[in-house]
Amino acid sequence: MTSCEHYCCIYISDGCDECIHRLDAQGAATQWPVNDEPYGLSVNAEHNLLVTCPAAPKIKEFTTDGHMVRTVSLPGDVINPWHTVQVQSGQFIVCHGYHGDAVHRVCMISADGRDIVHSHGGQPGSDIDQYDVPRYLAVVNDGVFVDDFNNRRVTLLSPTLDYVRQVVSCDQLKWWPDRVYLDTHKRFLYVAENEFKDDEWTAGRVVVFRV
Repeated sequence: MTSCEHYCCIYISDGCDECIHRLDAQGAATQWPVNDEPYGLSVNAEHNLLVTCPAAPKIKEFTTDGHMVRTVSLPGDVINPWHTVQVQSGQFIVCHGYHGDAVHRVCMISADGRDIVHSHGGQPGSDIDQYDVPRYLAVVNDGVFVDDFNNRRVTLLSPTLDYVRQVVSCDQLKWWPDRVYLDTHKRFLYVAENEFKDDEWTAGRVVVFRV
């Protein structure tokens, strides 16, 4: 889920029906098909919606009323992308990697989707230069916050994806972090974490950190 201040609306990705739901400030709801399973959502500088499709793997850009702007195919070694944020240069920052994949990392990808400009990560693991399912991003002018799902932590990278520090450790979380959001004015980092027990998601909460 993500929001757009310009159009005063909320977008929700629906993986079961492969569609996007849009809810405006007056409560009016619409939806449109993605024709691929959608996952992470973000809004770019043109106020368009970016939909990351892990299985494709592609980024699909839509206007706020659901018209397709373009589809960006990602480089062949970007497997299972989860979330994409487009920065001011037009380049994309993408996190990717799932259980069994050889590479888990965060990449800066050229605006046409063809080339990897910078990256951080590689073989999955728990060292500071590794990830184990990097699931979600919060991107601001001074850095990139990475939700490292299986390592149960949040890592801060520089704008060029160099390691800066660990912002949230597994000792500060109770369960598995699935989403992150940064309030740039208050410098509060919101981390949504969930409990997984007996093959089911059984509980969840939001934890707030000052960063």
